[in-house]
Amino acid sequence: MYKRIRDLREDKDLSQREIAKILNISQSTYSRYESGFLDIPSEILISLAKFYGVSTDYILELSD
Repeated sequence: MYKRIRDLREDKDLSQREIAKILNISQSTYSRYESGFLDIPSEILISLAKFYGVSTDYILELSD
């Protein structure tokens, strides 16, 4: 899951700081999500899925 959110962000040419601002969280918190040190809350997961136009199942690696 963590690699997917990093890949999605990089595909859009966004920095961690930029996506964190969109999500209204700190860059350090977002960095912890990408590295797997912090679980992603469901509200953030849903926001990421909507922003990238993918399903939450895709982010969670339950589908391709």
